[in-house]
Amino acid sequence: MAKDCSFDVVSEFDKQELVNAVDQVQRELSSRFDLKNSNSDIKLEADKTITITTSDDMKLRNILDILQTKLVKRNLNIKILDPQPIENALGGNVRQVFNLKKGLSVELAKKIVADIKNSKLKVQASIQGEQVRVSGKSKDDLQQVIRLLKENEDSYDIPLQFQNYR
Repeated sequence: MAKDCSFDVVSEFDKQELVNAVDQVQRELSSRFDLKNSNSDIKLEADKTITITTSDDMKLRNILDILQTKLVKRNLNIKILDPQPIENALGGNVRQVFNLKKGLSVELAKKIVADIKNSKLKVQASIQGEQVRVSGKSKDDLQQVIRLLKENEDSYDIPLQFQNYR
């Protein structure tokens, strides 16, 4: 009797790498010439949001560029950043909050399951909380599902990882 193989589709990020990236941006804010005395600040709040506060829009874009560069260098996908509208802060400053995307929403999980079913591969996909479990008899079919999801990752607008492959 053949044993079922399976893997989980998740969307997560390494919290420690995120903390390290934000710390690097803070250090660069204190040493970079164009941002040195601009009262710029970046804060990571409870692994849920990143808040950037600075004196004008141009500096905000520069800090965001630095943040994205640091995230990429630490193997974090910049799709985890969900930008909120720019708002005015005290003292004529501007602030922008970036929510951090983690976990699969119910709608996205349903879309992933539908895409897997439409592929006509002999696998089963089920939603389990904030992840999707894919199981089947053939490891080749599971690898085709991973390939399919990687190809469609842009349409999901969230980074996907594949864990517990067995």
